[in-house]
Amino acid sequence: MTKTFDAIIIGAGQAGPPLAAKLTAAGQTVALIEREQVGGTCVNTGCTPTKAMVASAKVAHSVAHAQEYGISIGGTAKVDFDAVLRRALAMSANSRNSLESWLDGMDGLTLVRGHARFTGPKRISVGGDSYEAEQIFLNVGARAAIPDIPGLDQVDVLTNSDLFWLEERPQHLVIVGGSYIGLEFAQMFRRFGSRVTVVERGPHLAAKEDPEISEAIRDVLETEGIAVRSNADCIRFSRSDAGPVVGVDCTSGEPEISCSHILLAVGRQPNTDDLSLDQTGVEIDERGFVRVNDRLETNIPGIWALGDCNGEGAFTHTSYNDYEIVASNLLDGGDRKVSDRVMSYALYIDPPLGRTGLSETEALAKGHTVLIGKRPMTRVGRAKEKGETQGLMKIVVDADTRAILGGAIFGTGGDEAIHSILDMIEMGAKVDALTNTMHIHPTVAELVPTIAGALAPASDARK
Repeated sequence: MTKTFDAIIIGAGQAGPPLAAKLTAAGQTVALIEREQVGGTCVNTGCTPTKAMVASAKVAHSVAHAQEYGISIGGTAKVDFDAVLRRALAMSANSRNSLESWLDGMDGLTLVRGHARFTGPKRISVGGDSYEAEQIFLNVGARAAIPDIPGLDQVDVLTNSDLFWLEERPQHLVIVGGSYIGLEFAQMFRRFGSRVTVVERGPHLAAKEDPEISEAIRDVLETEGIAVRSNADCIRFSRSDAGPVVGVDCTSGEPEISCSHILLAVGRQPNTDDLSLDQTGVEIDERGFVRVNDRLETNIPGIWALGDCNGEGAFTHTSYNDYEIVASNLLDGGDRKVSDRVMSYALYIDPPLGRTGLSETEALAKGHTVLIGKRPMTRVGRAKEKGETQGLMKIVVDADTRAILGGAIFGTGGDEAIHSILDMIEMGAKVDALTNTMHIHPTVAELVPTIAGALAPASDARK
């Protein structure tokens, strides 16, 4: 027997539960199908537990440097790695339990546990039961990519999801991949006392960033004792009597690195390969991401894709914004589009990087003539008072229209202060409006109008 609903949502990540609430509030019957844990990556293996561990690592670092602030701590501080993990997992559990309670009390919602597979364009099988609806929403997320690296069968490798179940702190963690996830784990494990090496195939860490941002990130990590091996053009694995070995073939340094643990952080792949999407006619790209239009609709009427599986953003906030776009268009008479949002994100090392809009490199590639405003954090009063003067802040402006194109704040409070640039871009304000804005002292954000008022051509700004 087939159970019929007004809507079926596959995946209880960031977009699924609020969409279910919106649809049921409008009087629709909804089946929300989840094969693992509600909350998706963010709650279970992403934002919530990792940022909890980042916070623990920050405390460990602060204690180690307490004397620089005139604070003497008696005895020897020790990182209890098991306690760190328990704290992070407890936060995940609390968030997950709260979400489950909300879903359990939602009138009109049926929470289905199991693996969903399509048996037709609008029909889904879960554990032998059949479900159908005229509206289908794919919210299946993504997982760590595991590429076919030579020697992979000779070693045990970890992904970000595995780190929360370690029985002991790694003695030497080699992280393959110098992007955002890998760098966050690199710093936190170094602060927990592990030896850490980051292996990056390209020449720069966080390769999406402008060169001076990437180099500033590298400087922060190397200052804390993290080894960085860039230009690793022939990564391979093997095993010695002492444990795993990572081959790097870099232009300098030892060609092989012996370690205790290997973390793969080389990207994400969508969870679309086991949904039997061929039964629907829904188009996917060569990497498995579902193709969507500006309203997050697939090529099949009545089927949408939200969150990490659509390739339109890989963050909790983009997933939630996907929900807002779809709900507004379906239920509130809206005409919201993915292309209207200003892409923004953060890198949560310490200090954090907040990024919004276009980088200088991206703006130049799009044909803009740009003006740049920059300031090192050594010239930011709030940073000096906190003793956290690493990094810089930067704004990118179109020289012809005076439109704000983007910005980056890599420094203490950068993940919060960047919103002062983001909001101005969203409102379509010219840079002069930002320059004339009064901000609170002493803050990091108070220097945003200052750099906006000290613009120079890109070539001059790099001098």
